This record gives sequence, structure tokens and C-alpha cells, in this order.
Amino acid sequence: MADSIDSDHHTRVPTPELSLSERPLSSGDAKAELAALQEDLRQQTTRKSTQLEDGGTPAFEGGEDDEDEFNLLEFLKGDKERRDAVLEEVKRERAKKMKTGDLELGVDGGGDEKFIGSGARKLGVVWQNLTVKGAGGIKINIRTFPNAIIEFFLSPVLPLIMRLPKFAPKTKTLIHNFNGYLRPGEMCLVLGRPGSGCTTFLKNISNQRVGYLSVEGDVTYGGLAAENFGRHGRYEGEVVYCPEDEIHLPTLTVQQTLEFALKNKTPPHQLRLADEKSRAAFRTKVVEYLLKMLGIPHTKNTLVGNEFVRGVSGGERKRVSIAEMMITRAIVMSWDNSTRGLDASTALDYAKSLRVMTDVFEGTTFVSLYQAGEGIYEQFDKVLVIDDGRCAFYGPAAEARAYFVSLGFADLPRQTTADYLTGCTDPNERRFQDGKDASSVPSTPEQLEEAFLKSSYNRELMEDMREYKEEVDRALPQFEKELRFLHKVEKQPLVLSGKSPYQVSFLDQIWALTVRQFRLRIQDTLGLSVAYITSVIAAIITGSVYLNLPETSAGAFTRGGVLFLALLLNAFNAFNELPTQMMGRPILWKHRGFAFYRPAALSIASTLADIPINFFQILSFSLILYWMTGLKATAGAFFTFLALVFMGFLALASFFRLLGACCISYDVAARFAAALVSAMVLYSGYLIPVFSMKRWLFWLYYANPVNWGFQGLMSNEFGGLELLCVGSNIIPRNVPGVVDSYPNDLGPNQVCTLAGARPAQPFVRGGDYISAAFQYQTGVAWRNFGFLVAYFILFLTLQCLAATYLRLGQGMPAIQVYKKENKELKELNERLQANKADFRSGKRTQDLSALTTKRVPFTWEKLVYDVPVAGGKKRLLNEVYGYVKPGTLTALMGASGAGKTTLLDVLSDRKTIGVIGGDILVNGRKFGKDFQRGTAYVEQLDTHQYTSTVREAFRFSAYLRQPAHVSKEEKDAYCEEIIQLLEMEDLADSMIGFPGFGLGVEARKRLTIGVELAAKPQLLLFLDEPTSGLDGQSAYNIVRFLRKLAAAGQSILCTIHQPNALLFEHFDRLLLLKGGGNCVYFGPIGKDSQILRDYFAKNGAKCPPNANPAEFMLDAIGAGSQKRIGNKDWGDRWRDTEEFQQVKREIEDIKKAASAAPDVSDEKILEYAAPWSTQFKVVIERTNRSLWRSPDYVFTRLFAHVVIALLTGLTFLNVPANYVGLQYRVFALFIVTVMPAIIISQIEPTFIMARQVFIREASSKMYSPTVFSISQLIAELPYSLLCGVAFFIFLYYPTGFDTSSDRAGYAFLLIMIIELWAVTIGQAIAALSPSIFIAAMVNPFLLIITSLFAGVTIPYPQMPKFWRSWLYHVDPLTYLIGGLVSNELHGLEITCNESELFVFDLQLAKLAINGLGHLVGDEFYTPLQISFGDRYRNFGFLVVYTLFNAVVTVVASTFLRYAKR
Repeated sequence: MADSIDSDHHTRVPTPELSLSERPLSSGDAKAELAALQEDLRQQTTRKSTQLEDGGTPAFEGGEDDEDEFNLLEFLKGDKERRDAVLEEVKRERAKKMKTGDLELGVDGGGDEKFIGSGARKLGVVWQNLTVKGAGGIKINIRTFPNAIIEFFLSPVLPLIMRLPKFAPKTKTLIHNFNGYLRPGEMCLVLGRPGSGCTTFLKNISNQRVGYLSVEGDVTYGGLAAENFGRHGRYEGEVVYCPEDEIHLPTLTVQQTLEFALKNKTPPHQLRLADEKSRAAFRTKVVEYLLKMLGIPHTKNTLVGNEFVRGVSGGERKRVSIAEMMITRAIVMSWDNSTRGLDASTALDYAKSLRVMTDVFEGTTFVSLYQAGEGIYEQFDKVLVIDDGRCAFYGPAAEARAYFVSLGFADLPRQTTADYLTGCTDPNERRFQDGKDASSVPSTPEQLEEAFLKSSYNRELMEDMREYKEEVDRALPQFEKELRFLHKVEKQPLVLSGKSPYQVSFLDQIWALTVRQFRLRIQDTLGLSVAYITSVIAAIITGSVYLNLPETSAGAFTRGGVLFLALLLNAFNAFNELPTQMMGRPILWKHRGFAFYRPAALSIASTLADIPINFFQILSFSLILYWMTGLKATAGAFFTFLALVFMGFLALASFFRLLGACCISYDVAARFAAALVSAMVLYSGYLIPVFSMKRWLFWLYYANPVNWGFQGLMSNEFGGLELLCVGSNIIPRNVPGVVDSYPNDLGPNQVCTLAGARPAQPFVRGGDYISAAFQYQTGVAWRNFGFLVAYFILFLTLQCLAATYLRLGQGMPAIQVYKKENKELKELNERLQANKADFRSGKRTQDLSALTTKRVPFTWEKLVYDVPVAGGKKRLLNEVYGYVKPGTLTALMGASGAGKTTLLDVLSDRKTIGVIGGDILVNGRKFGKDFQRGTAYVEQLDTHQYTSTVREAFRFSAYLRQPAHVSKEEKDAYCEEIIQLLEMEDLADSMIGFPGFGLGVEARKRLTIGVELAAKPQLLLFLDEPTSGLDGQSAYNIVRFLRKLAAAGQSILCTIHQPNALLFEHFDRLLLLKGGGNCVYFGPIGKDSQILRDYFAKNGAKCPPNANPAEFMLDAIGAGSQKRIGNKDWGDRWRDTEEFQQVKREIEDIKKAASAAPDVSDEKILEYAAPWSTQFKVVIERTNRSLWRSPDYVFTRLFAHVVIALLTGLTFLNVPANYVGLQYRVFALFIVTVMPAIIISQIEPTFIMARQVFIREASSKMYSPTVFSISQLIAELPYSLLCGVAFFIFLYYPTGFDTSSDRAGYAFLLIMIIELWAVTIGQAIAALSPSIFIAAMVNPFLLIITSLFAGVTIPYPQMPKFWRSWLYHVDPLTYLIGGLVSNELHGLEITCNESELFVFDLQLAKLAINGLGHLVGDEFYTPLQISFGDRYRNFGFLVVYTLFNAVVTVVASTFLRYAKR
């Protein structure tokens, strides 16, 4: 029987309306129930102190509106009675117009009355013989680098191989033959241990079947087949699933997140309340209701955040997920562990809200919960208990406990019903009645299933299900008509298709998404600023290099260079769309399941949102570059230039998004991108004219959008332009000191060597020049603009189709991979398994006596913490006092956002921003630099090196954090004990992975605890919500283990949510916080929480005997939605009590006793426990292992090297020793400068993600930043060597370069050093950048500058003096090009072809004529300030640059952490 809260007496009183065994289904009774529970759902937020969340959420202060009663009946659906009336009116009007009568519409057509009116949206769920199979049955080994290579070469035949019986995936039955039904208006609680199949059941009952090998049996909704509610089904979005993990856009605020959801679920105006006729008013009112109902109105304008973006607290983020789910207005909802991270009071409020919504709107609700309190359990009608994929019980929730007792299990009255039912499936937790044991009581999953199938509950279930199904089938034709009608009426008017599952039109979806995407870009002010600034600086520098190009033959080729750079720099900025597209997939999949919008709408909206931002960026770039370089000075020419550049960007942006939509992972997309981008550059028509391309590859030229953009720019610029032939393009000509008989201008006996020149004509027409040099035409600029538009539309259309029909990675069940066992691991695992049963049963216990050697008290007093906010500062902790004595376990509790995590961060010295006041003392003294390594902090977020296994993670922590004098063998043995303690024997060699691949949520939490315990903390152990996400038994085991640690002398401070009374008693003391970081109580708890009960009772809040004190005290202080007891603020009340004065006296006594005792420690105070050499050895081993186990990352890098080199080698295959061949040799060598761009773009994300793990580990003083940065560099060396060798072989030999040992060896050395330079510069940029996006925005600027001043795109003599005097010499690529060009061309004999006697280049023109067609390569590069004698000097400079980058990386890693806490 459920309970409600009497607001006057705050005691639980039974409410007959909530009877769980026979709940009425009529909405009238449900409304009566709503009235009974109305007081529970009232928002009482009048509080005297400021309520802040842990991360600095702005305060919500109570006012007049706070006393307004929250009416859940009006939530989202508006006034139900008015909606019914409107719908009936619509029916009559339609019947009148259609002249079909009421019978056709089902108003009076003899159908079942339960399906009349809005009740037609009721959907009961029936599942028969539901069996779900997934991949399993074999242990999958961790993939490594060789696996990626093998898979690549086998990929063409891999699908065929996988069909062979020997290689076909092994199946594992996850759900065995489930049967049951749930009526509209009922709630089902799904219980089971982690891994038992709860999530699998919820997903499949919600029609989320992607990722499973097969789903057998039938699941029907209101008699309709599941296909109608699946992908592309008419009713998609009416059956939804809310996952356990929070998936949100972290840089949107809470209000923006919810308003976006509402934009896609806003009902038509006639179905809204009278005061909510406009969509905006409706959204505002609903968001206000939601935030108040969930107790988070103060987070309205705070970022949602995630583990890397500072935002709302974890509990508040969970409530945002709940609100978003409620907005879907789905009929059938499945909630997977949705109270994780919520405090007990809020969790109960949430369960009651679900109860009321289910009753009033007769929805069908499935919920799985861990650690559900009795008040939560009583809200449910049915309970499903799952044991290893088998149904142990399904029936009335009120009778489940008695059923298991009847089987022979001992009743445990102090255990909550939910924990008791789950415990009966746990061999180590369950207890049998006297005289019974496992042989006489069903104990295995199979026996429990068999016992249920033979029980009267199953017989009644099958009979009731048969009757209900017959009832539904009789009414199905009428019901389906009614449901279709209502589904159409509830859509916005512009939703044309009656079969569409979406509530708003496609255009409305695009608009809502465009606004969201635009906000994401605009709110990222740092990224936007960097993008604009780098673009402007690049334009200024490029414009200054090509300043005021002359309208002469000397400026012909350089004009083409300017146009090519302008197009290329902006077009390939679009590469940043690729990671954005990939990272947005989880949000897309979730919203697709909610039927918020079509995936195609997101594709279009992303483009529309980019247009204004990128247009102004390209406009600013174009204005500067165009007019500085002196391109054609007409408005028409400029705007044509701008249109072509901008459309080139849009076409390439759509192309990269298409890659992201078609590829299963970023690494696969990056492989394609590397190959295709290289082809686009090589076959753009600038480096190699189309007539010189190899016939088997020239088709790439015509398929290349960059070609059409560049061709259009050249046509626009050179059309109508006349170039005066001057200087080096006139032959014969005067040579100072040798010949002075020729006129300076073109004379009658001279010819112009510029391509397209006509005899005796001093001017060369621009059209003739581009026709002869490139085979381009004038007058095709706007034709080519049309081609770019066509490419843009084509790529966008394909992207929309791919996003709609491809489900790459969506809904894949989490899989675990394991390290391959060697002899040592096999022995260790066998020992763990041998001891497993004894430890579980309690026959053996761990010896913890040697765990702690330092037993010193820890105190804090007058503790305040202020953080800067806009307009001033906010106080998050307000004069908090407390202490932790050795051997005690202290609980830290409070509502979400009260400041619990903030207090732990401050006490553990983890805060990096804000001002801390007060005293924090260890043994009466200020703590030293060894404090952080002497404490262990189990943080709420589980951040680990994902490629490590569980055992490796424990050992890594032990090696670096336990004292150096402890032997490796002892540390290894202790780690085995930790594995045993945390019951992770089966996961010891499992790779940690990440959500969706690797350990599950519950296992990751235990891992985090184990990593800290492996350090053997000598001072303190801090834990932030160690039981969140765990089932009741795992939570109990964790707290019981903490109790053992405390008994061994460990000092422990632990935040905890939703503890049951049994769990709560394990703690010695309680520190209770309320909003604003105000202390409400600090003191002992007592047996049966009697001391705590007495304190609240004498202050006017008497806890009922059957209530959970942990829940009651939160209700009493007004932590949840309940109004606080009493008129006085509980924080003020605490400060006026004798108990508070006693705490202050106790702190003084502790300080006096500590100061009186001498500090006898003779240990040298060290910042790190391990010496530098040990740190380096351990860290470099892990880093090497991490890269070896990141096969896609390493192989993608190797693939890019091979493809670019091979494409270049085939393009310049066996280049001839003539003048054109000379140019092509230089261009082929110039391709080497492209490789740093590819390397840097891959190195940066890897380094920044590794830095995130380092920041977490550095807070515990595990290892120094120099160890981190140097290990990152050294670990890349083997793969850099491999990539360099591959690149050299596939580029150098096919092209036909000099193969003599000294020349080839030197070229190999330069390629290797530039490979290392690229790695180090990438790591340096990453170390200096706060995020991957910022680093990516810097790359184009850096690469264009280094390529521009390398001496190829513009020769040294033609550079402006300012840049030539310093930047040319500072550019590392200058020395690369100088070394490669002189190495290849030195002594190379060039024989000009007959057609090459007249060329436009100064140096070759003179030499070819005067030397009768013969010259040596040295004569080409000598005027360019390149010398063969400087080869090894150039190599030395590149070594110095590489070392400089490494130093920058080390320094930046040391001082720039970008970790704000």
C-alpha cells in the first residue's frame, strides 16, 4: 500500500486510492488520487539561503510564484477535460463535412467505451514468448594494431567469412521466453542484479531492437504490431526508452535543452490551455512546470554540462533527462535506472510523479531501479524479477515478497522489498529459512523460472493475459481508427502525412534544429573568436605576401596561386565538420527514438546554421585578401569571387558531413578524408594541368568540386584581363653587363614566353593564358558556381538519405573485451576464482590490519568557498565545521546541488578556481605537498585510461601511489585482494573501455573505487557517491567494505544518495548540507539512527517509527519538493544549538591534542611517492600499451601516409628529366609538406584525451607532467618510424627520384625528421589548447603559413622584404624544401623538349634558350637561396625545431591544465 505525506504532521498515512493489487483504471479515480497527492507535488522553494549546485549554478530564490501550487494535471497535455471536449468537437465537425456519420469515426459505433475520446491513446502492452538473443558465448580479445591491418585486407571477403559456421558470431540468449501484459494506467518495476537482463527487457519492450541478433516472440501495443511503433512506423515516438546514461548537448543551458524538445512536441493551438495559445507561451509555461516539479528552477540558465564541460550537478543532469523524457508525451515509457544520482527525497518525488501521470493519462510505464526505497516500491502495480535472463516472478508488487518467502527464502524485515527481491537471486546475499538450503529451495535461475511457471501467479497471469488480449482484439478495428484520428489531430497543421510519427512539420523541425545549432556555435565564444581571428590573420599575411600583384606576365602564375589558396583554405576549413558530425550521433539517435525530428532535418539545419557564421568569416577573409593582392578591382568580380569561395566551402562541408554519416567511426571517416582530400588537391588543375595528368587518373579532375571552384575563380579573374609581357618573359633580352642591345619592352625581334602569348603582341589576354596553361575557358564562372551548387545539393541529399536509413552503431549493446591470457594471468585468475566462493560466503575475509599506518585526525572550521560569477561572486560553502577521526565513517548528505561535491573538492585540495577561507588541518597542522597523494578521492565521474584492463588500472595506481619501498610483488598481491574485495574476479582482464564498449556503469564505479583503494591512502579516503548506479547488494557490499576499512583505522568521508535504513546505520557520523552549502547537522547517527532522530524531534520534526531517517531528514529540511518543517531555517537553527557548540569544542580539543603530541614522522615529505624513473617506466609502458590497443587510430595514420604517397607516386609516375618534369619533381616533393597537416589533425585529439586522464590522475599526484608529456612523445616514435618508411617507399621510388644511397638516405632522414616534427608540433598545439576544437581551428592558420613561406608557392626573390627577412628563415618547412630540392636536383641534367623552348619562368627560359635546351638542376634552385652544401644544416635545424616543440609540450603540460574545478 502506498503512502502519501500529510503536510501538517509529516507522517505517512495510507491512501486507499493507491491500492496496488486492484487499481481502478478510470480517469475519475485517478483524478481523486491526484487530489490526494497534490500536496506532495507542491513546490515549496521559499528558502532564506541561496541554493546553488556543486558547480556554481546561479541561485533560485523563492518568491510569490514559489507558493503557487504545481498542478501536474496541466503538465504538458494541458487541461484534460478541455482536450477531450475539443477532440469531440473536431470529430463532429469532421463527420459533418465528410458526411460519413459518427459510425465511421467511431464516436458511437458500438466500440468499447474504454477507447472513446482521448482514452484511445491508451496502450496496454502484451509480450508473449519474448526471447532475445545477442552475441556472446565466446571471450573476445582486445583488438590491437595488427588486427586492424588484417581486417583491412580481409574486408572485401569478411562478410562472406562471417557467414561460415566456424566464424559466425556465437549467440547467447539474453531473455528467455517471457510472457506478460501491462494494462494502461499500470506501472511495472523491473528488478534484477546488474547483467541479469533488465536493460535488455526494457529496450525490447520499448521496441529498441537494434544491436541484438534476434528478437523472437510477439510484443503488441494495444493490439497493434510492434512494427507500427518502430523505425518509420506510424506511431514511432509513442513508445520510448530513457537510457541510464545522460546524453545531452553540454553547451546548451537547461532551458534551451527543454525548449528545443518542446518545439518538436508542441500540440496544436486548440489543444493548449486558454492562456497558452501561442507556442512560445506554451513552452515557457511547460518548462516552468517541469523545473518546479523536479526541483531545479535555479538551473534554468546553467549549462547542462558533462564530465568535461562544467555545468549542473550529476543529480540535476539526471532530472533534465527525466524532464526531456516527459516532454515526449509518449504512451508507453521505459525508464532505465532513472533515479541514479538523485537524493532519496527527489527520487521519491519522481516516482510519485510517474504514478500520478500514469494514473491520470492511463499511460503504461516500465521502470528499472537500483536501491529503490519502500516508498518508491509502493508506487508500482506489478514487479518483474529477472535472474540471468529468466523470469523469477511477474505479478502484483504487493504480493511478490510473500511469494519468495513461500518458496523457502528467509524474510528479512529490515531490508526494503526491492532489495529483498533482488537479493533472492543473489547466491551470496539470500538467506534460507531454518531447516532449508539450496537443495530444497529454488536457487538457480532455471529453478526459479520453473517454480514461477508452476505457480498460481503464472496460471492467473496467463488466464488474465488471454482475457485481456481477447478484449483488445475485439476492440482493435475501432481502436485503430480512433488512434489514427487522434494522432492526426494532435499534429501541427503543416504535418501533411497522416502516417508521419512526428508532431510538427518538417519545416518546423528544421527551424528548431537551426536555432539549436546556431546557439551551439554562438555560445562557443572562444571557438568562434579563434576561428575569426585566425582567418583574418591568415588573410592579412597571405595578402601581404602577394601584395598588389602586377597586371603583367610576372603576376600571372602568382594570381593563380592566390586564388588557389583562397579556395583551399576556406574549403578545407570544412574538415572540422567531420568530428562534429560524428560526435553528434548519440544525440541524434536518442531524439530519433523520441520522434522529435527526422534525421534529414538535422542535416539541413546544420548547414543552415553554419551559413551566417561562416559567410561572415569568409567575407572578412575575402575582403582583406582580395583587395590587398590587387585582384580584378570591380564589384562584380569581387562578389563572384566571394560566391565561388563560399559555395566551395558549403560543398566541401556537405561532403565531410556525408563522410561522417556514412562511416561507422571517426577513424574510418578520417581514412577516406585523407585519401579524398589529397586527390582533390592534386587533381584540382593547378598543380598539374589536365593535359599532363595520367590517363587512368584524370577522371578525378572532372569529379572534383575543387577543380570547378578553382576553374571558376580563374575564369572570373582572367576574363577580360590583359597582361603586359615584361622582364623574364621576354626573350631574347638584356643581360646586365653582358647584353644591352634589346629594348626593355617587347620589340619586333623578341617573343613573349608566357603561355597564350601571340607573336608581336606586347599584351597577353587572360583568356588565352588560362586556355594554354590550364585548358580553362573564360565566361564559365557562374556555370561553375552552378556546378558547386549541384555538388552541394547532391552531397546534402546523400547525407540526408544516409542519416535516415543508416544506423551505424545505433543501439549497439555494450560488449566486453578481454586481454589474452598468458601463463601469469591464467594462474592469477584461477586463484581468484578458487577464492571467490569463500569470500562471497564470508568463510574468508581480507586482512586489512596493515592498510593504514598513519592515524591522524582531520578537521575543518569556518570553511567558506566563493566562486566568481558574472557581476560578482557566489558563495557555495558557508562556514562549515566538521572533523573526521581515524577509524570513523562519516556520511555527507544533502539534496542535489547542496554543495556536497564542492565540499569534498575543497577538503581534498582539488579546487583550481575560487577563494577558499577557513582552516583545513591534518593532525592540527596545515597539510603539505604530500597531502594529495596521501589521500584518495573516488570522484563521481569515472575517468580512466580506456585501453587498460581492470587489473592493469589497479596495478598502475599501486605502483605510483604506494610507497617506493614496497616491493612490486607486494603491490601486485594487494591488487589481487582489491579485485577480490570488489567482486571483480570475472572482469579482472576486461578492458575498461567507454560507455557502450567495455565495462558497464556499475562495474566502472567499482573500478573507480578500486583504483583509489589500490593506493593504500594513509591519511583520508574521500568518496563521492560511490553507491550511485549500483544495485542494492553491491551498494551494501561497498558500504560494508568501507566499514571494514574504518575498523582498520582508515578515516573516511563519503557522500551517499538514497541509503536505506540498514545501509545508513553503518555510518558513525552525518554531515547534512542544505542549499547554499549551509550545514544543517553534524554529529553522530546512533543505533537505529536514534541520536539523529532525537535531534530532529526536539527541533519539531519527529520521524515516524516506520520511516527511513535518511529520507525523512531531507524532507524535514525541505531538500526535495516538500515544504520544510517549521518556520525557522534549519541552517540557522543548527548554528543556535548546543550540538554546534560541542562540535566547535571538539575541534579545539583535537587541535590541542595534536599540537601537544610531537610530529614523530621521519619520512621525507615527497610530492610523488615514486621516483621519476619509476614514474616514467610505468607511464611509458601504459602509453605504449594504449597505442597498441588503439588499432584504428594507428592504422588510420598509416593508411593516410600510404594512400597520399601512393597517389602522388602514381600521379608523377617516372617523371621525365625535362623542364615540365623538373616542375613536377618540385611539386611531388612539396607534397611532403602536406603530411604534417594529416599527422597534426590526428595527434591533437589523442593528446588532449590523454591529457584529460592525466588531469584526473595528477590531482592525486600519481606522476609528474614531464613524465606524461615525454611518454606521449616517445610512445609515438615506433609508429612515426613505420609511417615514415611507408611514405618514403611509396612516394620516392614510383616518382623516379635519385636512388643513389646518399641521396635516397638523406631524403629518408628528412622525411623521418619532418614526421617527428609534425608529431611534436601537434602535441605542442594540443598542450597549448583548451579543447580539441580550438586546436583544430589553429591548424589551418599554422599550415597555410608554413606552406606559404616554404619557398615553393612563392619563390624567395618574390617575397616581400619584411617576410623574407625573418619569416622565411623561421619556417621549418623552408629547410625541408631546401634540403629535398637540392638533394634531388643537384647535378640532375635537364633536356628541354622542343615544345619547352618558350616557357614563362625566368630562370628556365634563359637557360633553355642559351644552353640549347640543356641545363643542370642546380641552376634552377641557386637563385632561390637554396644550396646543396646546406643539406645537413637544414637537417640540423629541423632537429632543433623538433626538440623545441617537445620542450613547449612539456612546459605547457606543466602549467596549462585547463581544468577548472
